Amino acid sequence: MTLTAAERFAAKINPRGPVSLYRGAPGPCHLWTGGARSKRPHDAGEHGEFYGAFSVNGRTVRAHQYAYEQAHAPLPEPADDEQRPEVDHKCRRRNCVNVAHLELTDHRTNTLRSTGPTAINARKTHCAHGHPYDADNTRRRPDGSRACRTCERTRTRTTPERQAA
Repeated sequence: MTLTAAERFAAKINPRGPVSLYRGAPGPCHLWTGGARSKRPHDAGEHGEFYGAFSVNGRTVRAHQYAYEQAHAPLPEPADDEQRPEVDHKCRRRNCVNVAHLELTDHRTNTLRSTGPTAINARKTHCAHGHPYDADNTRRRPDGSRACRTCERTRTRTTPERQAA
């Protein structure tokens, strides 16, 4: 007897995962127990988990994306000037396939919800010395990162006379 893709998928889910501590992710995580896209340590999430991989119709897809598409609909194709939407884990657990924990978002929103360095720096409201990142005190560098104007002025003062001013 040959199993359908949905049956094969369901056989690789542990519905008794941990309960998420994040808002908007009700109930326990449904953990993917099948294969993973990568097992390199630097690809692991904050809980040591990896994105699940699932083979369907001759191609490998991310397990959480497959779960979302089966529950809702295939991801919409982007217009020429748009990026493809992404399926975000509201529970922040990469191997969760609980559709109640998954949400369709854009890349920027998905990145800023994460715990990576880009998101951590974007949430900062003050520089390391306590100066605010506001319109008057913030300079955008060519790479898009922020610089504190007050700290830059302090660093460029080279003589004792200038530092006293």
